[in-house]
Amino acid sequence: MSLNFSNTAFSAVIHLPSDYEVFDFSNGYDPNRKHKYAYGIGKYNEKRPNMYTSDLYDDQRDIHMGIDIMAPVGTQVHAFYEGEVFLFANNDKDLDYGHTLITKHIINGQSIYALFGHLSEKSISSIYIGQKFLAGDVIAYVGDRHENGGWNPHLHFQISIAEPTVCDMPGVVHEKDLNAALKMYPDPRIILGDVY
Repeated sequence: MSLNFSNTAFSAVIHLPSDYEVFDFSNGYDPNRKHKYAYGIGKYNEKRPNMYTSDLYDDQRDIHMGIDIMAPVGTQVHAFYEGEVFLFANNDKDLDYGHTLITKHIINGQSIYALFGHLSEKSISSIYIGQKFLAGDVIAYVGDRHENGGWNPHLHFQISIAEPTVCDMPGVVHEKDLNAALKMYPDPRIILGDVY
């Protein structure tokens, strides 16, 4: 199913400054590398060797299905469109999403689900399933390493055309599953815009 949002206006999920870095993890990942800017973008459909090293990824999944937005701890995360809280949980295993929110949106008659991963604990501490929000509303905050699965602070943003049954989506997939994953989890730039 192809999505056509060409006539739909979306709010920014995180307000990016004019200067930010676009990361290239195709040659590996150094969590201690110095950053040029406080904000950055990690790409969709990027093969990331040697990045996913916990037991969660022992099947060698390493192709990224969302877009990462690096931002300082506590940065506000906004709803890109009106919708409701669909699921939330703490996926607390090493290198998992940590505090996670999935929202549901109906856009041009099409149900879309969005996963916001690596959030702060306060992002999900007082919300409820079915809670409504409007485009631009603050719905979460970027979490720190102790609460976001152990990652450098960032938001993992991923969309799905399929209704999730648990508060999770495969943020990375194996190459053998890539074609199906690209259909189920479309490029988030259809919502985020031309961020790289």
